Amino acid sequence: MEPSKDQIAQWFKKLQDNICRGLEKADGAGEFEQDLWERPHGGGGRTRTIKNGRILEKGGVNFSAVHGPTPDNILNALQLQPADFFATGVSIVLHPHSPKVPIIHMNVRYFEMTSGAWWFGGGIDLTPHYIDKQDAQSFHSQLKQVCDQFHASYYLEFKQWADDYFYLKHREETRGVGGIFFDRLTDQQGFSKKQRWEFVQAVGSAFVPIYNKLMLKNHQLPYGEAEKEWQMIRRGRYVEFNLVWDKGTKFGLDTGGRTESILMSLPPQAHWEYDHRPAEDTEEYQTLRGLKKGINWVDGADY
Repeated sequence: MEPSKDQIAQWFKKLQDNICRGLEKADGAGEFEQDLWERPHGGGGRTRTIKNGRILEKGGVNFSAVHGPTPDNILNALQLQPADFFATGVSIVLHPHSPKVPIIHMNVRYFEMTSGAWWFGGGIDLTPHYIDKQDAQSFHSQLKQVCDQFHASYYLEFKQWADDYFYLKHREETRGVGGIFFDRLTDQQGFSKKQRWEFVQAVGSAFVPIYNKLMLKNHQLPYGEAEKEWQMIRRGRYVEFNLVWDKGTKFGLDTGGRTESILMSLPPQAHWEYDHRPAEDTEEYQTLRGLKKGINWVDGADY
């Protein structure tokens, strides 16, 4: 049977619970605090935030299920006829203390309209302050394994989508080492709604084992003031993407979403330095060389 919107929303709620428990266990000190909120035009959500943990400096795991009339600017942007909408999903951004632990983002979501239109979207992407090729290879290999369970074309298609989406055009660099990104997945191309939903569930369930492995592997690596300053600069790039290019931020604000929950993705601190250019013999320079589209991380990056 095809999943209903209520079944999808309830599963996303449980996913939020499971992810928060898994992250708390790996962090070992931080605990999530919950803020329940209601949307004036319909629906609401559960914002859960963590700060000053052992590994995580700041992060959020958000669930929402909202509904109501679709704003005209959304209808125009998506080329849809007027109708009410329902949207639900889980969104995560985590900023670690250590510059040796990467930032991570995940979003899994479902959207439907009273006109009958529906689709799934989401993805996972990784933003290291310092690129570790083995970590990037492991990250992409795990995502490929998830994708390959459902269709042979998924990984390459959704990896390219992530490369193109998580791209700072004004910097001519990717936000990180990418991952997978997908949007408006429907029952076209022979896929059923049930098949699309099972794929989205698999992506959501992969988050905790993928990120906990990276946290526990890297959080004790040594670093100094120079590495922290570089972390602040890279966080600045993260802010630039989320506020200038991210469609999810724009959608949330345009549909009257809760501002605090939408902007929980921003780091606690970030720096901007005019025309910063690392020397060519540094790790920082090597990281910049890896911030480009089309790198084959699974088979071993060459850049």
